[in-house]
Amino acid sequence: MSMMGHRVKVLPWSTFRMNLSCTSPYNADFDGDEMNLHVPQSMETRAEVENIHITPRQIITPQANKPVMGIVQDTLTAVRKMTKRDVFLTKEQVMNLLMFLPTWDGKIPQPCILKPQPLWTGKQIFTLIIPGNVNMVRTHSTHPDEEDDGPYHLISPGDTKVIVEHGELLMGILCKKSLG
Repeated sequence: MSMMGHRVKVLPWSTFRMNLSCTSPYNADFDGDEMNLHVPQSMETRAEVENIHITPRQIITPQANKPVMGIVQDTLTAVRKMTKRDVFLTKEQVMNLLMFLPTWDGKIPQPCILKPQPLWTGKQIFTLIIPGNVNMVRTHSTHPDEEDDGPYHLISPGDTKVIVEHGELLMGILCKKSLG
């Protein structure tokens, strides 16, 4: 996993930059580590890098059969904020977010609030990126254990129980524990 393929965009200065999620396979801890950059020299090696070594194909480590890259920092904060109960998005905001979703089928879900203006929850929009065959019940990292007992174990006053049924995020605030 110490050798991976990345697409290059030439920028000024003499350093190279990469997404923070991609640094864990290199064991990069930002204490002055040195990295080497190799450019494929033939069409055969370029095809090999594009089909075998490219980063999206290297997410699962063969050593432990688990993800070696995960959600970090800004993305994790954005997902947490977007799935809180008090997040409502206007049609303009929803359209701006859906513009970046390559699997979007062109249909906007029914807004949860119709008047005085249509508003969507962050959970509704986040649901659009979850595959339809996903079912999950997890707890948030701040979930109190005493909420799991009693007849109302599926109700979470603090929205700390995450429930996804058939690809729809029904309740819960997503965190590192629930996203992996």
